[in-house]
Amino acid sequence: MGQNGGGGRVSESWEIQPEEVETKRNAGEPLVLLDVREPNEWAFNRIEGAVHIPMMQLPGRANELDPEKEIVVYCHSGNRSATAVHFLRQMGYGKARNLAGGIEAWATRIDPKVPRY
Repeated sequence: MGQNGGGGRVSESWEIQPEEVETKRNAGEPLVLLDVREPNEWAFNRIEGAVHIPMMQLPGRANELDPEKEIVVYCHSGNRSATAVHFLRQMGYGKARNLAGGIEAWATRIDPKVPRY
């Protein structure tokens, strides 16, 4: 298995469904939710307990994260967070995963109290 490119299995392992994150949280599994959205998006809504490091600040602040922990990265729809996961994996954060569908999927499938935009 290569780290980048073609294999579907590799990219799938980089992604996690909202339901799986909720199951892990309910079971008390240690994971870090990382919100890489802009400050105005963070002010509007967020997943309870998340850490906020905007995407543009991630290169300078990645050292705030524990590379041994599972880090679930999210943005609005999953595109920016996929880029962030790729960056984190290159930096040695091998357990970084992208929240499929971002906070939009979280709000529609897990927590309807989270405001949508």
